[in-house]
Amino acid sequence: MPLFFAKRSWCLTASVLLLQVGVAWSQALPVASPESVGMSTKRLEKISIAMQTEVEQKRLPGAVVMLARKGKLIYAQAFGKLNNASDAPMHIDSLFRIYSMTKPLVSTALMMLVEDGKVQLTDPVSKYLPSFKSPMVSVATHDPLYNGVSFKLVPANKEPTIQDLLRHTSGLAYGELTKNSLVKDAYTQAGIYQPSLDFDARTPSSAEMVDRLGKAPLAQQPGTVWEYSLSVDVQGRVIEAVTGQRLGDFLQTRLFQPLKMKDTGFAVSATNLPRLAEPFAKDPVTGAAVKLIDVSQAPGNDSGGAGGVSSAGDYLRFCQAMLDGGQLEGARIVSRTTVRLMTADHLGSAIATPVSPGQLLLGSPGYTFGLGFLVRQADGVAAVHGSAGEFMWAGYAGTYFWADPKEQTCAVLMTQSSGPSRVVYRRMMKALVAQALVD
Repeated sequence: MPLFFAKRSWCLTASVLLLQVGVAWSQALPVASPESVGMSTKRLEKISIAMQTEVEQKRLPGAVVMLARKGKLIYAQAFGKLNNASDAPMHIDSLFRIYSMTKPLVSTALMMLVEDGKVQLTDPVSKYLPSFKSPMVSVATHDPLYNGVSFKLVPANKEPTIQDLLRHTSGLAYGELTKNSLVKDAYTQAGIYQPSLDFDARTPSSAEMVDRLGKAPLAQQPGTVWEYSLSVDVQGRVIEAVTGQRLGDFLQTRLFQPLKMKDTGFAVSATNLPRLAEPFAKDPVTGAAVKLIDVSQAPGNDSGGAGGVSSAGDYLRFCQAMLDGGQLEGARIVSRTTVRLMTADHLGSAIATPVSPGQLLLGSPGYTFGLGFLVRQADGVAAVHGSAGEFMWAGYAGTYFWADPKEQTCAVLMTQSSGPSRVVYRRMMKALVAQALVD
């Protein structure tokens, strides 16, 4: 039965498959037939057909999809082009800019320091980063002179905590998303927000970023509003302050090496650049030029919020480790109790959600936020397939993953398509995987 449908040929046997993909498989998970873990090979073909159609209709440049159930890799396929400019084909081990899928990796690393007894969730951020002491908040006020809204600075009611960073209630924002003019201007002047390139806060050094961001006003009173933000970049700076290591080095030692994530980091070497997937020059929906971060050189700082690069196989191993309670193949990164804490509801009824986490990621209600992950609250309410307790996140350039503890599934979609269609592909992948479950 086919486990991988290579480029136009959907009838390869497993033995041929293993010969073709070689090393790429060794970096993912043990291979099994879909039927052996309660999924249908025939119904999985719907993924192949749907993704190939998107490529043929030139709505996607290329993609890699990987799916595991019960710890076994049952589906892996590359579609389309790695680089349309050179006509190079996509490969199963291609590399992708994962943008915000860097966030769960960094949040997990920060929780390692909590487990080490070096950090507590109730600690103020200023304990580790003094520039965050006594922050000011930019508050919206009605301006009768201009019949509109203006902003003024007021002292914060309290300082943001480590928990606030992990659940995006720190009061920080993104310059690309906030409507708060004082915050946007401060981020622009600090070089943290660049209007010419979305979600690129990698230029300042770590020390410069901490100093500049700490001096900028907050967009919300800490601990009151869920606002997607630069909080995970600050998590990375906390890790560096506590450990004395650069963020990427700490991740290599404590996360990537134990999980054998050989292709994950914050830059791509010259040797591996031919493996890097590239987007269309223009988005097929909006016609806008597509600009993604340059990962060919080491950045000024390792952006924990959006600077990562990885492969589908590497990220599937992280996903499986978290699904398995914080360990994979004998390597434990965090405890099962920490995974449970991270994938629980940390917003409750006290945190306002003007834009809910589920609406932001999937255009759907039914989700809350934990410590680094979007978390499903119930089997119903959400307008996509899934189970209560599943956790996930996605990236600006089109990457997406989720883990479903009830169904024991992990799925990873990697592409470089940053336009509005990326939300459609997230919902589509959820449905295509769910319909293939037959046990």
